[in-house]
Amino acid sequence: MEATRPLTEITQEALRLLYRELGLVNTIRFLNQFTTGFGNYTEERRALMEHETLETLLAQVYQYQAQKAGDRS
Repeated sequence: MEATRPLTEITQEALRLLYRELGLVNTIRFLNQFTTGFGNYTEERRALMEHETLETLLAQVYQYQAQKAGDRS
């Protein structure tokens, strides 16, 4: 039977194996599935959008779309 190793050691080995087998990008994509994030999304969104109106947001969307359409020409 194998001796119990510290969790940090197992984690480091697992990351090395993932990186070797999947590559950096796919390892990061895999790990991001398990990340819960931080902060309070609702409060941050409320503070960010506090002074925005539907009209100004729509104007920004239309401006972005027009710019993208112009980039493709």
